[in-house]
Amino acid sequence: MLKATLRSFLAHKGRLLLSALAVLLSVAFVAGSLIFSDTVSRTFDRLFASTAADVTVSPKKDLDEAVPSGRTATLPAALAERVRQIDGVAAARADVEVNGLTVVDEANEPVGPTTGAPTLGHAWNPNERSPVELTSGHAPHGPAEALLDSETAGRKNVDIGDTLTVIAPPGSFQVRVVGIVTFTTTNPGSALIYFDTPTAQTKLLGRPGTATAISVDAAEGVGDGRLKQRVADALGTHTYDFRTAGEQAESDVEQLGGFLDVIKYVMLGFAGIAVLVGVFLIVNTFSMLIAQRTRELGLLRALGADRRQVRNSVLTEALLLGLVGSTLGLAAGIGLAAGLIGLMGLLGMNIDADEMEIGWVTPVAAYVVGLGVTFVAAYLPARRAAGVSPMAALSDAEVAGVGRPLRVRAVAGAVVGTAGAAALAGCAVSRQTASAASLLGLGVVLTLIATVIAGPLLVRPVIRVLGGAFPALFGPIGRMSQRNALRNPRRTGATAAALMVGIALVGGMSVASESMTASFDRQIDKTLGADFVVQNSNFQPFPPEVTEKVRGTEGVGLVVRGRFTPVAVRLPDGDRVETTAAGYDPRLDEVANITYAQGDSAAALASGHLAMDRDFARDHGVRVGSTLPVRFPAGRSAELTVGALTDQDSAEGFGTQGGLFFGMATLERYAPGGQDSALYVNAASGTGDGDLRANLEETLEPYPQVQVRDLADYKQLVQDQIAVLLYLVYALLGLAIIIAVLGVVNTLALSVVERTREIGLLRAIGLARRQLRRMIRLESVVIAVFGAVLGLVLGLVWGVCTQQVLALQGMTALAIPWLTIVLVVVGSAVVGVVAALLPALRASRMNVLAAIAHE
Repeated sequence: MLKATLRSFLAHKGRLLLSALAVLLSVAFVAGSLIFSDTVSRTFDRLFASTAADVTVSPKKDLDEAVPSGRTATLPAALAERVRQIDGVAAARADVEVNGLTVVDEANEPVGPTTGAPTLGHAWNPNERSPVELTSGHAPHGPAEALLDSETAGRKNVDIGDTLTVIAPPGSFQVRVVGIVTFTTTNPGSALIYFDTPTAQTKLLGRPGTATAISVDAAEGVGDGRLKQRVADALGTHTYDFRTAGEQAESDVEQLGGFLDVIKYVMLGFAGIAVLVGVFLIVNTFSMLIAQRTRELGLLRALGADRRQVRNSVLTEALLLGLVGSTLGLAAGIGLAAGLIGLMGLLGMNIDADEMEIGWVTPVAAYVVGLGVTFVAAYLPARRAAGVSPMAALSDAEVAGVGRPLRVRAVAGAVVGTAGAAALAGCAVSRQTASAASLLGLGVVLTLIATVIAGPLLVRPVIRVLGGAFPALFGPIGRMSQRNALRNPRRTGATAAALMVGIALVGGMSVASESMTASFDRQIDKTLGADFVVQNSNFQPFPPEVTEKVRGTEGVGLVVRGRFTPVAVRLPDGDRVETTAAGYDPRLDEVANITYAQGDSAAALASGHLAMDRDFARDHGVRVGSTLPVRFPAGRSAELTVGALTDQDSAEGFGTQGGLFFGMATLERYAPGGQDSALYVNAASGTGDGDLRANLEETLEPYPQVQVRDLADYKQLVQDQIAVLLYLVYALLGLAIIIAVLGVVNTLALSVVERTREIGLLRAIGLARRQLRRMIRLESVVIAVFGAVLGLVLGLVWGVCTQQVLALQGMTALAIPWLTIVLVVVGSAVVGVVAALLPALRASRMNVLAAIAHE
């Protein structure tokens, strides 16, 4: 049996190649994502471990900033001298590091990275742990000198002697580049600019004698843990945070982890789609191969092979396929990881591909996925093969029938489909976001499974409609192509299912994204009353001088500032909620249309008051007049009175969880030092919008990071952000289509082999080569469009239910992207034509007499 199995596998290696490609793609994305994330993690582990001080003292961080406030936490630089006196300390340095700078050259072009990585400003404090070294020029002295990293200088053609403008939180200032520093470790993609310590303190922090951290080096023989304890005992644990080198490195890695996780999960998403679609392809391939080998399997049974041996023979073929696909996929995964590392290099993150990390988890995961997929996919065909009777050797019977198995499918599909429909219905009527999202996920999974199970039952009624015009348009050729698609519903359903999965994803996400866009457009129209909004391009706060210059711009009538701060609120029901609150100037009503359930803007913005979303207040037992303890950054606390309750639907965008906002006076009293994140600007009387926009853009020309947006621009900004998610879904669709095309090609190729004698007879009675190719193309098109129709119906249901979940968050508009739907149907027909090219060409080149004699 082993010899027979190996001989059969090698005999069908050409037919199994496309299935192996599906396994290869699945494994490649799994292996590539693991190798890439492991390599990057190891690289940054080494970077942070080599640059972290033995002990780092930093300001205590009691609240997380979900939205940037522009506030930099500091501590006294003189603390370094106090730390030096502690037993076991070899050295202590006052460090300054400020994130989110904007640096422009003499042509007013940004010098920093454009890939989202930050531009960091530092005090020049060289030591053995520095990530850079001075390679040309000299160290900076005085407020007009700075160093720039070599990679940024090379990328932006900055030389020693050039003048740069630095836009920092306290304001902008000019410096001359007097030296270039070169990374001695991995560059995480940031741009670095260095100043002497007094300049960094005054120009970056705005406060002389301050620092952002104290770096402590341990004396020889003193462990990090013991030194940390000594420093903490001397300084007190209530004001500062203390970390050893290992803890600091771990913290830095965690901050980078979000970026790495996004890449990792995106790639695993591609792997998941490849696995799911590949299962259909492998099931179909093995089902057809077994159907074609009915007589061979029956002969094996007649010679004495039992059911178990036949089943194990088919499963062995599948495992051989999985082994080959996994091995090739692992190699492709290494190549994919190398490509990603190269892409990161183009984006400024220099990772050495020679140090690629391939841990033992990666090959294990690769072979588990590859072998697991093929084994699971081949199990049902293997069981069917084991059911071949010895008498089948004497007949032309096929294993696959259309009787009882389809009735079983009908029952199973109905049960699973009913459960899925119930879950989706529950999602639509649920009033709690968490439960609705859970029901949505369950409903999506169950309805997908139900559609796959019941797909063959839908083949005949749907394809009769889709191919109904074929006889009239293409005559007998059209009728034969339609009947060929109807001949084996199970095979047609499995082939179409591969395409259905990808299109269902796109349909669902298209409806969700279109609905989100329509909802945000409606909210912006309803809420935003300002003529223009001035914001940083990446929503970072900007220095106060921007606000002052906007106020002084000709034609400006009203400027209302918007500023954010993290807060922690203790609620009457005992919950402590950390969220982001906003502060606004008076006259907010003139630039925003807020609907209040109780109270008004005057009460909300009054000193010592705040506003809150009505639903959030109801859930936590808050009423107008309630007094709430609110904790601000740097340990400041206040008792604020609830002055107004808003309708969150109309206040969307003016806060995060809870919709908290208050007056700018309250914010500046309890959270001083923040920066404005948005300016809402109205034109003065007699000034047109076009004139005001031109004046504002001229004013803000020295600040390339700040943009002027009107209502249409704001809508476009939201649409662009939503489009990023949609592009990912389209990429997933592209992968699904690639594998689906492989599936259709495989099915048609095996079908041509299966119908060799039939094709020979048709050619003998006058069927032309061109007509034969058209027949196969039409068969392919109708199968592809069938998969697209199922996918779109499923995707539309998912999309509508997703919109119901979004409605609980205020996104109440439902929009159907009809153009996308039409394009998907047309595209699926094109996919069918492309998939049929090779099988049709092969069929048309058959020798007629040899085909008639084929058994």
